[in-house]
Amino acid sequence: MLELPEVLDSTLVLLTVEEAARRLQIGRTVCYRLISSGELESITVGHLRRVPADAIPEFVSHLRKSHRPAAVAA
Repeated sequence: MLELPEVLDSTLVLLTVEEAARRLQIGRTVCYRLISSGELESITVGHLRRVPADAIPEFVSHLRKSHRPAAVAA
């Protein structure tokens, strides 16, 4: 059976860790590790852990700024 790609709801303000991981195309465990290290912002709502939707592009922007371009062979 062919699986259709999940449609992302761009109106969500807070994402579950699983939703954030899917948007970043990483595993849930890696996402929790990024949250624990403070690299990816998260908040608690009651007993729930949520990632603000705008924290995703901020995280990617930080990665891009800190990324060193690969050396080009001459």
